[in-house]
Amino acid sequence: MVGPYRGLFNGPGVKGFVLAGFFGRMPMSMLGIGIVLLVQGLTGSFALAGAVSGVCSVAFAVAAPLSGRLTDRFGQGRVIVPFAVINAIALVALMASAGLRLPEWTLYATALLVGATSLSLGSMVRARWSHLHGGSAKLHTAFAFESVADEVIFVTGPALVTVLATAVNLYAGLTVALVAMFAGSIALALQRRTQPPVQPVRAAGGTPILIPGIALLSCVYLSLGAVFGSVDLITVAFADAHGVKGASGFLLAAFAGGSMVSGLWFGSRHWRISLRGRFVRALGVFGVGLLPIMFVGDVRVMAIALFVAGLAISPTLITGFSLTERLVPPSLLTEGMAWISTSIGFGVAIGAWAGGRLTELVGASNAYGFSLACALLAVVVGVGGSGLLRLPEAPSPAES
Repeated sequence: MVGPYRGLFNGPGVKGFVLAGFFGRMPMSMLGIGIVLLVQGLTGSFALAGAVSGVCSVAFAVAAPLSGRLTDRFGQGRVIVPFAVINAIALVALMASAGLRLPEWTLYATALLVGATSLSLGSMVRARWSHLHGGSAKLHTAFAFESVADEVIFVTGPALVTVLATAVNLYAGLTVALVAMFAGSIALALQRRTQPPVQPVRAAGGTPILIPGIALLSCVYLSLGAVFGSVDLITVAFADAHGVKGASGFLLAAFAGGSMVSGLWFGSRHWRISLRGRFVRALGVFGVGLLPIMFVGDVRVMAIALFVAGLAISPTLITGFSLTERLVPPSLLTEGMAWISTSIGFGVAIGAWAGGRLTELVGASNAYGFSLACALLAVVVGVGGSGLLRLPEAPSPAES
């Protein structure tokens, strides 16, 4: 599996932006569960914790395409720095509001600002890869590597923030997330050599979401985001109900671990099946793989079930970003990829809110039914509308 990745990082500046992007987007796996652990730990309410986390996710979802458009227009360096500074201030304000037991609206207000200023660094890193390897077979491998990097983040992030919040201090997890975000973001902003060139001003009204294939992918990833958001919160409640709340991060790490393993394998393969075919198959596997978690009552067995359920995540994300790269024009690339992040963010918000409510109403094990229903909805929408994902007759080498 390692062979195709050799030589991917040999270009000038590549290692630098890869490392900066990795640390800068660590908070994407730490913020949600960190906010849940902090708010629930201080208030005792999973519903409030899920709602505050959901507001953060919604704000990110709304703002991501806008920051993507600014990035395409003005360049990554000029956009990242002010966003990172405001984001750090907002996260400190959120922790202070929770710690000082200020009115609930302050939690929502600060979570709103945290989400709105959280940049989609994954989209920016993928845009750099597209700038370096667009039209090359290396782009498929690069996107696969980035999905694996995402899953490494989702393996380590939840476990790290849970251990820090439960064994050290409720604020420790979010503090580490803040430091990683700020250091990684500033480091990425300083690396001008590998950033995509600023694109000419586009005609008014141009936006990737009006492209039918991007609209379809956005709907699919909205449903998948609801799976991710609900599984995150419900799994914390599941572990808590079994008296091992501190193990929730490791359960979520198992979910991401399955995706990490499959991502390495998927990116190392030379595929003859079309991107559209790979996408549809990965969706189907994800829907089926999530079914067993409905019937598990043991924490150790749940770790195995979540690992199996996660096996289809990376292939679905890799093909989705590859399809986006093929479906949108270069001048809309960052914004187009940000729409994928936006859809996932909206879904995560819906999933976190619904997961919190359902957990308190019917219990954690039964609440997983919502996650399964969202996964099946993604399969139905993706398979039913897959005709919109047909690519031009002349395939890019990146598709192979």
